[in-house]
Amino acid sequence: MAEQMWGGRFAKSTDEMINEFQASINFDKRMYHEDIAGSIAHAKMLNKVGILNDEDTNAIITGLKNILIKIEQGNFDFSVDLEDIHMNIEKRLTEAIGDAGGRLHTARSRNDQVALDTHMYVRRETIEVAKLIKELQLAFADTAKKYKDVIMPGYTHLQRAQPILFSHHMMAYFSMLSRDFSRFKGVYERCDIMPLGAGALAGTTFPIDRQFVAEQLNFDAIYSNSLDAVSDRDYIMEFLSAASILMIHLSRISEEIIFWCSREFSFVELDDAHCTGSSMMPQKKNPDVSELVRGKTGRVIGHLMAMLTTVKGLPLAYNKDLQEDKEGLFDAIDTIKFSLAVYAQLIRGMKVKADIMLKAVREDFSNATDLADYLVKKGMPFRKAHSVSGHAVHYCIEHKKWLEDLTMDEFKQMSDLFEDDIYEAIKPETCVKNRNSYGGTSYQQVDMQLELADKILNDEQAQLDIYKDKQIKL
Repeated sequence: MAEQMWGGRFAKSTDEMINEFQASINFDKRMYHEDIAGSIAHAKMLNKVGILNDEDTNAIITGLKNILIKIEQGNFDFSVDLEDIHMNIEKRLTEAIGDAGGRLHTARSRNDQVALDTHMYVRRETIEVAKLIKELQLAFADTAKKYKDVIMPGYTHLQRAQPILFSHHMMAYFSMLSRDFSRFKGVYERCDIMPLGAGALAGTTFPIDRQFVAEQLNFDAIYSNSLDAVSDRDYIMEFLSAASILMIHLSRISEEIIFWCSREFSFVELDDAHCTGSSMMPQKKNPDVSELVRGKTGRVIGHLMAMLTTVKGLPLAYNKDLQEDKEGLFDAIDTIKFSLAVYAQLIRGMKVKADIMLKAVREDFSNATDLADYLVKKGMPFRKAHSVSGHAVHYCIEHKKWLEDLTMDEFKQMSDLFEDDIYEAIKPETCVKNRNSYGGTSYQQVDMQLELADKILNDEQAQLDIYKDKQIKL
């Protein structure tokens, strides 16, 4: 049994089973870069205020950088006995440089240390998520440009409603992802607050310089209350909330793609690289990527619910319950990053069957609203026009016709306002073109959406460039 660094108070060693139960090293070791960066900044601060001399400071920094190299080369053995990433690194450092390593923890607690590491880790991963969101947005925008004039049925209640442009549909998901990007930008702001210096809960008696550490680690703000600093997990809950909303958006497009690539719709063909077959039925081509993303959505939402439940009854300040903040967070990060990356490939590899989409529009009554609008523009009150249009649909169903098939005599029986221009008014292309209100599905409005998309993508890249400049390099 290894000697615990906090064991002075105890007459007995921790039971082996309890040791394994409370250890977090198996999952928090991924924060090694943040832990080492934070310790180097802390050592420099202790040197600046006269707590550490130059010799000890240099030994600590060199020792920590050597540990970083060993970890990245896979030559570092993590020990469950040492509980977490912080103790593993500190123990190895002390073994390598002696008493100087033991001085590193002066004016610091594992409570504010783990808070620091987690803030920095979430900050870094938020940038990676934002990059992937932007890449998926670009995939949607490029696909919209590629199939810009393709007409498809628009749906409400999963019933064909009105003709729309497929590009308009793609840009709806672009807009959703724009909000996702903005949400993660907010997450970044809330995790860009430095907790180190709060100590276990009440600060420290040493003359530390928290502003210096914040500058070393590129934090824009510092917690002004030590209790809040060590107990705050709002930024994790916010990350998981943003992640859940993002996954819901991916789940919605997944649901549509699963429909669209079925034989019943046959609107799109997915690339073979993004599908699997059946072990029994040789004809099958299954949209497994979309189904998996749809399924993983519940997993990410579950992590949010678990975190909310964990925090809801905790008194200030630190409680061991908060160790439960990481596994779900780490899994959510891995899940959304993979889902975003694979979806960008899927969207780019998707082939749109324009002829089948247009056929679905022509062989339907999704132009019934346009027939009613035609009558309104001729002077008929909308409620009456709606009734006339509904009667026309009913008549067509009874006589196995579409609206375009009606003769002028049949139209005239329903209203004297119908003229020959009705045939042009209810063509799918006209139905789309005339919906030219701001944000509508017209060709002109979609062009405007694509122009706006370019600006949004440029603005997002500018924000990512700012984040890139703040990344910690060791």
